[in-house]
Amino acid sequence: MRIKILMKKENKALLKYFILVFAISFLVINWQEVSWIFNYKAMAGIVSSQFQSKIIAESSDIFEKDKAPAPLKNSEPSEKENSVEIPKIEILAPLVVSESASEKDLSKLLNQGTVYFPDSVLPGEAGQTIILGHSAPENWPKIKYDWVFTRLSELTAGDEIFIYFNHKKYTYHVTEKFFLDRGEEAPKSLTKSENMLVLISCWPPGKDLRRIAVVAK
Repeated sequence: MRIKILMKKENKALLKYFILVFAISFLVINWQEVSWIFNYKAMAGIVSSQFQSKIIAESSDIFEKDKAPAPLKNSEPSEKENSVEIPKIEILAPLVVSESASEKDLSKLLNQGTVYFPDSVLPGEAGQTIILGHSAPENWPKIKYDWVFTRLSELTAGDEIFIYFNHKKYTYHVTEKFFLDRGEEAPKSLTKSENMLVLISCWPPGKDLRRIAVVAK
């Protein structure tokens, strides 16, 4: 009887040892895929990311909705689908066009890529084209498009942004970037009808504290 009890204890110890070795081996082999779990910044971002959709409701108040029918001339034919390309920060993401400006509808579309804000002018028209995108903390897993505008702050004057829309390519060059408190209006210099592109996301990445806006012409 004593021998059986000792054998059971030894078997349990071996099982625990095997499970431990297996778990360590799994983490080592799959570290790139699971390392974000141990990043407290990324985990904290999960909690705060649910507030990012609030940017949608505020974007319509940041810029005036001046529209003009005159077309832009800085375009060329393209076979690419509607998308946004920013070479400097290695972004090539779908540009989703919605006819609805409701927070609920736009929030769903942000999971599919960048989103054209319907109360602004379409690419190719004179005025202000506003495009929204999510941002996420460093090392955030590339699930959906939560990460698409994470590196927006790295853009500086002169950097190129390409908008592909209706099989045309529009080229913009960054002129400035600025940060806004929630609900704060854009500088007065941006409220006139100009041929410009405005990219907007939450700041800092993964948190709903402020807004970052990158302006290109």
